[in-house]
Amino acid sequence: MNILINLSKDDWREFRTLVIEMVMATDMSCHFQQIKAMKTALQQPEAIEKPKALSLMLHTADISHPAKAWDLHHRWTMSLLEEFFRQGDREAELGLPFSPLCDRKSTMVAQSQVGFIDFIVEPTFTVLTDMTEKIVSPLIDETSQTGGTGQRRSSLNSISSTEAKRSGVKSAGSEGNAPINNSVIPVDYKSFKATWTEVVHVNRERWRAKVPKEEKAKKEAEEKARLAAEEKQKEMEAKQQAEEGAPGKAQSQVNGTHPNKSDNPRGKNSKAGKSSGEKQQNGDLKDGKNKADKKDQSNVGNDSKKTDGTKKRSHGSPAPSTGSTSRLTLPGDYG
Repeated sequence: MNILINLSKDDWREFRTLVIEMVMATDMSCHFQQIKAMKTALQQPEAIEKPKALSLMLHTADISHPAKAWDLHHRWTMSLLEEFFRQGDREAELGLPFSPLCDRKSTMVAQSQVGFIDFIVEPTFTVLTDMTEKIVSPLIDETSQTGGTGQRRSSLNSISSTEAKRSGVKSAGSEGNAPINNSVIPVDYKSFKATWTEVVHVNRERWRAKVPKEEKAKKEAEEKARLAAEEKQKEMEAKQQAEEGAPGKAQSQVNGTHPNKSDNPRGKNSKAGKSSGEKQQNGDLKDGKNKADKKDQSNVGNDSKKTDGTKKRSHGSPAPSTGSTSRLTLPGDYG
């Protein structure tokens, strides 16, 4: 069923523009700017702009569950937080940081609701109440002065005679042809603030009563997590120390059973290998020295043999005469 079928083209465009602006105003990122703009508008003598007023009404309705009975308010709170927590679970899977109120392990529900009421809900309802009073009060005063019941009018825009006729539409649930009473006089708007203020106060106090218990549970959980982290750290350190000690022991065993030819050719360990190497080196030096000594002794023996040979020749046979070869014979010597 198309509820907009009877709207003119201009009305349809206006309606569409209003809906878009109102829906966009429910974005919480625009909350504080919206409240500030409305507070400023309330200080001005001019009438409140229709789109701004409707946007604030829809935004207030969107966050209004703290102004409802506790059972309904609590159910909506837990449903909304579960939606946040599921978003946080997905963020954790993707390795993203948690958005506010999205970590189910650390979010304190009671404390968050107290803050939500104090800083968001109550100020918004206060501004809405002030705006409603500014819009409705002139209508009540006007109706009282005319002495009639009056038809509901908008202080934002004037209503044409055609629209006035439409206001007499009959209710399907009413008896006979009795028209709907659209008078603003029966509306007790002054009790509106007292009603929501009382309900919000009750809900806030119930949440506050839960805060100490929630804080205690959080501290216990944090302490438990801390102890678990310390125990895990100790286990990791012990494992690391065991891993660091294992290679040395294994290397020692390897050196004892399977010598490394390049590092330790003679011993079971590095000291034995070093001692063996030193012994071998000293042995080589001694061998070299002995060989040198033997060589020197051999040379001495040879020299001795030569000397002895010479002596033997001198005693055994006459030494060859060098006179005939070295002495020059002159002719005058003959005779």
